[in-house]
Amino acid sequence: MSRSVIWEKRQNSWPIIAPSMLKCDFGNLHREIALLEAAGADLLHWDVMDGHFVPNLTYGAPVIARARELTRLPFEAHLMISEPQRYWRDFHGAGCELITIHIEAVPEPASLLEEMRRAGVMTGLALNPGTPCEAVEPYRGLCDVLLVMSVEPGFGGQEFIDATLDKMRRLADRLGRRFWRSTGGSVRPQAPVRRL
Repeated sequence: MSRSVIWEKRQNSWPIIAPSMLKCDFGNLHREIALLEAAGADLLHWDVMDGHFVPNLTYGAPVIARARELTRLPFEAHLMISEPQRYWRDFHGAGCELITIHIEAVPEPASLLEEMRRAGVMTGLALNPGTPCEAVEPYRGLCDVLLVMSVEPGFGGQEFIDATLDKMRRLADRLGRRFWRSTGGSVRPQAPVRRL
């Protein structure tokens, strides 16, 4: 599915529910994906960790490619890796229509975002809890999604950082409402998530 098709299909269906595949049962991926589809997921979010940018390891493009055969839902690869410029094509080839990279991993991401967009990829830029909003402002014209981390990247099960909501509001005020604003980490019924 192309960038423009995904954007048009999802633009008027807020909020977009994009569950992380991090905690799914990889021994029964077919069932897990079927359950997420039945529950109304709009997009599947793949947290890719390299053991370097973050201290944990998860899965690579081959696992995602096999899952791609099981659903038509769009895929996002959230690359929590040190050198996304070396690997993004693998994840795009595995079926990820949206690829999110970290501003902390690529402090000058303009050329990489441009390259991904030329390939038809929806692009996302993530920022960690301690990274100021200003870090992503120069690249607003090159990304479709801003992913504001509500936990430190690398581990599941952390507590939601309440200040994330204020950060998302500031980004919306500064950059406009054109972007998908997304939050990553510990979003569950108890988390103080409200419409932004």
